[in-house]
Amino acid sequence: MSTPHPTTGPATHCPVTGTSTTALYGPGLDGDAMPALYEEMRRAHGPVVPVSIAPGIDAWLVVSHRELLRLTREEQDFSHDPRHWSLLREGRVPADSPLLPLVGWRPALLFADGQQHRRMRAAVSDALAGINGHELRRSVRGAAEELIVSFAGHGEADLVADYARRLPMQVITGLLGVDDRTGRELVEAVARTVAASSVSADASRRMGAILLALIEEKRRHRGDDITSALLHHPARLTDEEVLHNLVVMFVAGNQTTVNWIATTLRILLCDPAFRSSLTGGHLSVDDALDLVLWRFPPTQNFPARYATRDMRFGGQDIRTGDMLILGLAAANADPEILPGDGAPVVGNRSHLAFGAGPHTCPAQDPARLITRTAVDTILHRLPDLELAIPESELEWIKSPWSKGLGALPVRFSDPQLPQSPVPPPLASPTAPH
Repeated sequence: MSTPHPTTGPATHCPVTGTSTTALYGPGLDGDAMPALYEEMRRAHGPVVPVSIAPGIDAWLVVSHRELLRLTREEQDFSHDPRHWSLLREGRVPADSPLLPLVGWRPALLFADGQQHRRMRAAVSDALAGINGHELRRSVRGAAEELIVSFAGHGEADLVADYARRLPMQVITGLLGVDDRTGRELVEAVARTVAASSVSADASRRMGAILLALIEEKRRHRGDDITSALLHHPARLTDEEVLHNLVVMFVAGNQTTVNWIATTLRILLCDPAFRSSLTGGHLSVDDALDLVLWRFPPTQNFPARYATRDMRFGGQDIRTGDMLILGLAAANADPEILPGDGAPVVGNRSHLAFGAGPHTCPAQDPARLITRTAVDTILHRLPDLELAIPESELEWIKSPWSKGLGALPVRFSDPQLPQSPVPPPLASPTAPH
């Protein structure tokens, strides 16, 4: 690539490939500019792009829909196990690197291949499948209305801090069987872990301690929750495997759902024609949700796969042990799969927001139910909701991994609140025994 995008860090030189890499880290990252950066990368390098994800740590970013499908489906060539990562094996990743909480090996389905992955995924999928959809919807609606009541009297709110960030936490911690206070501590630890900053390692340890205490409690007192379901599944997961699969579920589920809710509300507030079509019945909330998954996937880049052999892939010479990152946002915008005008087709769910292949996100159905109910509830209770600042002043969080708004300030004057007291959300929708 000739020059780095101005919103990223400086270009660096990869000693392995001899090429210039684009830095996907640093305070200059800007969510509004990232789509243009991906297209610049695609033009300069094709489907697979040399990048650096931390000082001295290089990787490949896959920005093509076709190549990303191959990356996710061909486990014999692209492993999930970071112990294949050459930089890690060679001791070139510092022990205190903020990347390690994200990509360091754990005994969880996200970092396993083949039979080991299938065993753990069966337990996770069965636990999620056992969630009662009607009870989950009722729980989400109750929690959403409780939050709306808490700020309705002010006539204004930040729908990220006051709604989107709080709602999934309440629901997901309930599903795991965590009480409210512990849930808040867990959310804070998770947020600091995925921030890829100097506090990530300590936050990761705190997150593990909270979940280990939860597992010990559920061993003694089995409940109707996902943690208990994993502990008592025929796959016989160890306590350590349950802990790390809970980490994966919480990290992947919480922030992703926060971003999905907030960005969907942003589109509805900033696109009057789309909102009119929604309220007029021409489009559904699900159409809005899918639009977000195409244009603004809650996770824009996802680590990682590791090459198991030398190969030519996407026009690049990939070496054994190289890290490859799933460029979900870039692959969704691949001109080879989008309609001619660049706009996703309504009802088209061939996007890659949830990944693809054997590791496709197993929680996408409950995540959609939570997001749909959250959006539908606030539109129903605050029908005259409008953005409180110009759209151009909205800012995305600065992260190479997550695609979310920093804030979404709104105002309203005619809240339609429940006539009777809001029922408390259920602590834990039914999971299998």
